[in-house]
Amino acid sequence: MNEMSTSDSERRPIEVVKAINGLEKVVLREIQGSSVEIYLYGAHVTSWKNEQGEELLFLSSKAIFKPPKPIRGGIPICFPQFSNLGSLEAHGFARNRLWGFDDDPPPFPVDAANKVFTDLILRPTKEDFKIWPHSFEYRLRIALGPGANLMMTSRIRNTNTDGKPFTFTFAYHTYFSVSDISEVRVEGLETLDYLDNCKKRERFTEQGDSITFEESEVDKIYLSTPTKIAVMDHEKKRTFVIRKEGLPDAVVWNPWEKKSKAMVDFGDEEYKHMLCVEAATVEKPITLKPGEEWRGRQQLSIVSKKLDS
Repeated sequence: MNEMSTSDSERRPIEVVKAINGLEKVVLREIQGSSVEIYLYGAHVTSWKNEQGEELLFLSSKAIFKPPKPIRGGIPICFPQFSNLGSLEAHGFARNRLWGFDDDPPPFPVDAANKVFTDLILRPTKEDFKIWPHSFEYRLRIALGPGANLMMTSRIRNTNTDGKPFTFTFAYHTYFSVSDISEVRVEGLETLDYLDNCKKRERFTEQGDSITFEESEVDKIYLSTPTKIAVMDHEKKRTFVIRKEGLPDAVVWNPWEKKSKAMVDFGDEEYKHMLCVEAATVEKPITLKPGEEWRGRQQLSIVSKKLDS
Protein backbone atom coordinates (compact mmCIF):
# COMPACT_ATOMS: atom_id res chain seq x y z
CA MET A 1 0.00 0.00 0.00
CA ASN A 2 3.04 2.30 0.03
CA GLU A 3 2.97 4.07 -3.30
CA MET A 4 5.55 6.60 -4.40
CA SER A 5 4.01 9.27 -6.56
CA THR A 6 4.75 12.68 -7.98
CA SER A 7 1.50 12.66 -9.88
CA ASP A 8 -0.46 15.89 -10.10
CA SER A 9 -3.58 13.91 -9.23
CA GLU A 10 -5.08 15.47 -6.09
CA ARG A 11 -7.17 12.42 -5.26
CA ARG A 12 -4.46 9.78 -5.16
CA PRO A 13 -5.10 7.85 -1.91
CA ILE A 14 -1.40 7.64 -1.00
CA GLU A 15 1.22 10.13 -2.03
CA VAL A 16 4.76 10.92 -0.91
CA VAL A 17 5.77 14.55 -1.29
CA LYS A 18 8.66 16.81 -0.33
CA ALA A 19 7.51 19.15 2.44
CA ILE A 20 9.02 21.68 4.87
CA ASN A 21 12.85 21.88 4.65
CA GLY A 22 12.82 19.06 2.08
CA LEU A 23 11.55 16.48 4.59
CA GLU A 24 9.34 13.83 3.01
CA LYS A 25 5.78 13.29 4.13
CA VAL A 26 3.14 10.71 3.29
CA VAL A 27 -0.37 11.97 2.54
CA LEU A 28 -3.29 9.55 3.04
CA ARG A 29 -6.64 10.55 1.55
CA GLU A 30 -9.85 8.69 2.33
CA ILE A 31 -12.43 8.57 -0.44
CA GLN A 32 -14.96 10.64 1.53
CA GLY A 33 -12.51 13.52 1.90
CA SER A 34 -10.64 13.09 5.19
CA SER A 35 -6.83 13.10 5.17
CA VAL A 36 -3.72 12.45 7.25
CA GLU A 37 -0.17 13.69 6.76
CA ILE A 38 2.81 11.80 8.21
CA TYR A 39 6.41 12.98 8.14
CA LEU A 40 8.92 10.14 7.73
CA TYR A 41 11.00 12.11 10.23
CA GLY A 42 9.66 10.65 13.47
CA ALA A 43 6.80 8.77 11.71
CA HIS A 44 5.10 11.92 12.91
CA VAL A 45 1.44 12.58 12.11
CA THR A 46 1.27 16.37 11.63
CA SER A 47 -2.23 16.73 10.16
CA TRP A 48 -5.57 14.94 10.52
CA LYS A 49 -8.52 16.52 8.74
CA ASN A 50 -12.16 15.50 8.72
CA GLU A 51 -14.33 15.17 5.62
CA GLN A 52 -15.03 18.93 5.69
CA GLY A 53 -11.30 19.66 5.62
CA GLU A 54 -11.17 20.93 9.22
CA GLU A 55 -7.84 20.37 10.99
CA LEU A 56 -8.26 18.21 14.10
CA LEU A 57 -4.69 18.24 15.42
CA PHE A 58 -2.76 21.15 16.89
CA LEU A 59 0.56 21.99 15.24
CA SER A 60 2.47 24.93 16.67
CA SER A 61 3.01 27.88 14.35
CA LYS A 62 6.56 27.86 15.72
CA ALA A 63 7.21 24.15 15.15
CA ILE A 64 10.79 23.48 14.04
CA PHE A 65 10.99 21.09 11.09
CA LYS A 66 14.73 20.65 11.36
CA PRO A 67 16.41 17.46 12.65
CA PRO A 68 17.36 16.67 15.33
CA LYS A 69 14.60 18.87 16.84
CA PRO A 70 11.28 17.04 17.36
CA ILE A 71 8.20 18.55 15.72
CA ARG A 72 5.95 20.42 18.17
CA GLY A 73 2.36 19.22 17.79
CA GLY A 74 0.54 16.51 15.86
CA ILE A 75 1.19 13.02 17.23
CA PRO A 76 4.81 12.52 18.34
CA ILE A 77 5.77 8.95 19.27
CA CYS A 78 7.51 8.58 22.63
CA PHE A 79 9.78 5.50 22.56
CA PRO A 80 11.72 3.90 24.19
CA GLN A 81 11.26 6.37 27.02
CA PHE A 82 8.40 8.58 28.13
CA SER A 83 9.37 12.02 29.44
CA ASN A 84 12.54 11.96 31.57
CA LEU A 85 11.84 8.54 33.12
CA GLY A 86 15.28 7.17 32.26
CA SER A 87 18.71 8.08 30.96
CA LEU A 88 17.71 9.05 27.41
CA GLU A 89 16.66 12.44 26.10
CA ALA A 90 13.08 13.37 27.02
CA HIS A 91 10.54 11.16 25.23
CA GLY A 92 13.22 8.92 23.69
CA PHE A 93 14.56 8.98 20.14
CA ALA A 94 11.86 7.50 17.87
CA ARG A 95 10.36 10.94 17.27
CA ASN A 96 13.58 12.35 15.84
CA ARG A 97 14.76 9.50 13.65
CA LEU A 98 14.10 9.00 9.96
CA TRP A 99 11.73 6.07 9.46
CA GLY A 100 11.47 3.94 6.33
CA PHE A 101 8.64 2.21 4.50
CA ASP A 102 7.96 -1.36 5.64
CA ASP A 103 7.72 -3.25 2.39
CA ASP A 104 7.01 -6.57 4.08
CA PRO A 105 4.67 -5.83 6.99
CA PRO A 106 3.34 -8.69 9.08
CA PRO A 107 -0.36 -9.46 8.75
CA PHE A 108 -2.38 -7.08 10.88
CA PRO A 109 -5.48 -8.39 12.64
CA VAL A 110 -7.26 -5.23 11.56
CA ASP A 111 -9.97 -5.00 8.97
CA ALA A 112 -8.18 -3.08 6.23
CA ALA A 113 -11.26 -2.88 4.01
CA ASN A 114 -12.32 0.70 3.27
CA LYS A 115 -9.12 2.03 4.79
CA VAL A 116 -6.11 3.70 3.23
CA PHE A 117 -2.93 2.96 5.16
CA THR A 118 0.84 3.06 5.20
CA ASP A 119 3.34 0.86 6.99
CA LEU A 120 6.53 2.35 8.43
CA ILE A 121 9.48 0.78 10.22
CA LEU A 122 12.28 1.89 12.53
CA ARG A 123 15.41 -0.09 13.34
CA PRO A 124 18.27 1.18 15.51
CA THR A 125 21.36 2.77 14.02
CA LYS A 126 24.89 2.34 15.36
CA GLU A 127 24.48 5.71 17.07
CA ASP A 128 21.28 4.49 18.75
CA PHE A 129 23.13 1.44 20.09
CA LYS A 130 25.53 3.74 21.91
CA ILE A 131 22.73 5.33 23.94
CA TRP A 132 20.32 2.36 24.09
CA PRO A 133 22.16 -0.92 23.40
CA HIS A 134 19.28 -3.02 22.13
CA SER A 135 18.20 -4.37 18.78
CA PHE A 136 14.53 -3.87 17.89
CA GLU A 137 12.07 -3.59 15.05
CA TYR A 138 9.32 -1.02 15.48
CA ARG A 139 6.56 -1.43 12.91
CA LEU A 140 3.86 1.21 12.68
CA ARG A 141 0.67 1.07 10.64
CA ILE A 142 -1.27 4.32 10.22
CA ALA A 143 -4.73 3.78 8.74
CA LEU A 144 -7.49 6.21 7.82
CA GLY A 145 -11.04 4.94 7.48
CA PRO A 146 -14.57 6.22 6.88
CA GLY A 147 -15.67 9.04 9.15
CA ALA A 148 -12.05 10.21 9.41
CA ASN A 149 -11.29 7.39 11.88
CA LEU A 150 -7.52 7.37 12.44
CA MET A 151 -5.90 4.19 13.72
CA MET A 152 -2.26 3.83 14.73
CA THR A 153 -0.94 0.36 15.52
CA SER A 154 2.57 -0.04 16.93
CA ARG A 155 4.33 -3.40 17.00
CA ILE A 156 7.68 -3.45 18.78
CA ARG A 157 9.81 -6.61 18.71
CA ASN A 158 12.99 -7.45 20.61
CA THR A 159 15.50 -8.69 18.01
CA ASN A 160 18.47 -8.90 20.39
CA THR A 161 20.78 -11.84 19.58
CA ASP A 162 22.55 -11.71 22.95
CA GLY A 163 19.57 -13.12 24.85
CA LYS A 164 18.94 -9.88 26.72
CA PRO A 165 15.49 -8.50 27.41
CA PHE A 166 14.79 -4.77 27.18
CA THR A 167 12.35 -2.48 28.93
CA PHE A 168 10.62 0.63 27.62
CA THR A 169 7.87 3.16 28.25
CA PHE A 170 5.71 4.56 25.46
CA ALA A 171 3.13 7.16 24.49
CA TYR A 172 1.23 8.51 21.51
CA HIS A 173 1.66 12.18 22.47
CA THR A 174 -1.47 13.44 20.66
CA TYR A 175 -2.06 17.20 20.49
CA PHE A 176 -5.76 17.88 19.84
CA SER A 177 -6.88 21.18 18.33
CA VAL A 178 -9.52 22.83 20.52
CA SER A 179 -11.45 26.09 20.21
CA ASP A 180 -10.76 27.36 23.73
CA ILE A 181 -9.15 25.31 26.51
CA SER A 182 -11.55 26.81 29.06
CA GLU A 183 -14.45 25.27 27.10
CA VAL A 184 -13.00 21.74 27.06
CA ARG A 185 -13.56 18.83 29.38
CA VAL A 186 -12.21 15.29 29.46
CA GLU A 187 -14.45 12.39 30.46
CA GLY A 188 -13.51 8.83 31.37
CA LEU A 189 -10.78 9.57 33.93
CA GLU A 190 -12.88 10.63 36.92
CA THR A 191 -12.19 8.86 40.26
CA LEU A 192 -8.89 7.46 38.96
CA ASP A 193 -5.46 7.73 40.56
CA TYR A 194 -2.90 9.91 38.81
CA LEU A 195 0.72 11.00 39.16
CA ASP A 196 1.04 14.78 39.08
CA ASN A 197 4.12 15.81 37.08
CA CYS A 198 3.77 19.36 38.43
CA LYS A 199 4.20 17.99 41.98
CA LYS A 200 7.15 15.61 41.59
CA ARG A 201 4.86 12.80 40.41
CA GLU A 202 3.04 12.63 43.72
CA ARG A 203 0.02 10.32 43.58
CA PHE A 204 -3.51 11.72 43.91
CA THR A 205 -7.07 10.60 43.17
CA GLU A 206 -9.15 12.58 40.67
CA GLN A 207 -12.06 14.25 42.47
CA GLY A 208 -13.94 16.01 39.67
CA ASP A 209 -16.88 14.68 37.66
CA SER A 210 -14.80 15.51 34.59
CA ILE A 211 -11.47 17.21 33.99
CA THR A 212 -11.53 20.91 33.11
CA PHE A 213 -8.80 23.49 32.55
CA GLU A 214 -9.01 26.83 34.29
CA GLU A 215 -5.95 28.52 35.72
CA SER A 216 -2.64 26.66 35.55
CA GLU A 217 -0.56 23.96 33.88
CA VAL A 218 -2.00 20.44 33.93
CA ASP A 219 0.43 17.52 33.53
CA LYS A 220 -0.97 14.30 34.94
CA ILE A 221 -0.43 10.60 34.27
CA TYR A 222 -3.74 8.80 34.91
CA LEU A 223 -3.32 5.14 35.83
CA SER A 224 -5.31 2.02 34.91
CA THR A 225 -7.54 4.02 32.60
CA PRO A 226 -10.49 2.75 30.56
CA THR A 227 -10.06 1.86 26.90
CA LYS A 228 -12.25 4.82 25.89
CA ILE A 229 -11.70 8.51 26.75
CA ALA A 230 -13.64 11.51 25.42
CA VAL A 231 -12.41 15.07 24.88
CA MET A 232 -15.42 17.38 24.61
CA ASP A 233 -15.09 20.78 22.91
CA HIS A 234 -18.29 22.68 23.78
CA GLU A 235 -17.67 25.65 21.54
CA LYS A 236 -17.14 23.51 18.43
CA LYS A 237 -19.85 21.05 19.54
CA ARG A 238 -17.33 18.32 18.82
CA THR A 239 -16.05 15.36 20.79
CA PHE A 240 -12.83 13.47 20.15
CA VAL A 241 -13.04 9.82 21.16
CA ILE A 242 -9.83 7.98 21.99
CA ARG A 243 -9.95 4.18 22.01
CA LYS A 244 -6.83 2.32 23.01
CA GLU A 245 -5.42 -1.17 23.47
CA GLY A 246 -2.25 -2.19 25.31
CA LEU A 247 -1.93 1.32 26.74
CA PRO A 248 -3.22 1.38 30.33
CA ASP A 249 -2.23 4.97 31.17
CA ALA A 250 -3.38 8.33 29.85
CA VAL A 251 -1.37 11.54 30.08
CA VAL A 252 -3.24 14.86 30.10
CA TRP A 253 -1.17 17.99 29.44
CA ASN A 254 -1.68 21.67 28.80
CA PRO A 255 1.36 23.89 29.43
CA TRP A 256 -0.65 27.04 30.27
CA GLU A 257 0.81 30.53 30.10
CA LYS A 258 4.13 30.43 31.93
CA LYS A 259 5.51 27.26 30.34
CA SER A 260 4.23 28.32 26.89
CA LYS A 261 6.39 31.43 27.06
CA ALA A 262 9.42 29.33 28.00
CA MET A 263 9.18 27.01 24.95
CA VAL A 264 10.91 28.39 21.84
CA ASP A 265 8.86 26.21 19.49
CA PHE A 266 5.48 27.13 20.98
CA GLY A 267 3.50 30.37 20.69
CA ASP A 268 2.85 32.32 23.89
CA GLU A 269 -0.93 32.08 23.49
CA GLU A 270 -1.18 28.71 21.75
CA TYR A 271 -1.96 26.81 24.95
CA LYS A 272 -5.52 28.15 24.60
CA HIS A 273 -6.06 26.09 21.45
CA MET A 274 -4.52 22.70 22.27
CA LEU A 275 -4.80 19.79 24.65
CA CYS A 276 -2.65 16.67 24.82
CA VAL A 277 -4.39 13.45 25.81
CA GLU A 278 -1.86 10.68 25.37
CA ALA A 279 -2.46 6.92 25.27
CA ALA A 280 0.54 5.58 27.16
CA THR A 281 2.20 2.87 29.18
CA VAL A 282 4.29 4.65 31.80
CA GLU A 283 3.71 3.40 35.35
CA LYS A 284 4.49 -0.22 34.48
CA PRO A 285 7.18 -0.38 31.78
CA ILE A 286 6.99 -3.09 29.13
CA THR A 287 9.70 -5.76 29.17
CA LEU A 288 10.30 -7.90 26.07
CA LYS A 289 12.51 -10.98 25.88
CA PRO A 290 14.23 -11.68 22.54
CA GLY A 291 11.62 -12.65 19.96
CA GLU A 292 8.73 -11.19 21.96
CA GLU A 293 6.49 -8.49 20.51
CA TRP A 294 4.37 -5.79 22.13
CA ARG A 295 1.41 -4.16 20.44
CA GLY A 296 -0.19 -0.82 21.31
CA ARG A 297 -3.02 0.74 19.36
CA GLN A 298 -4.94 3.98 19.45
CA GLN A 299 -7.98 4.88 17.39
CA LEU A 300 -9.14 8.49 17.13
CA SER A 301 -12.62 9.40 15.97
CA ILE A 302 -14.92 12.42 16.08
CA VAL A 303 -18.53 12.84 17.13
CA SER A 304 -20.28 16.05 16.14
CA LYS A 305 -23.33 17.15 18.14
CA LYS A 306 -24.56 18.98 15.07
CA LEU A 307 -24.99 15.64 13.37
CA ASP A 308 -26.21 13.70 16.40
CA SER A 309 -28.76 16.12 17.82
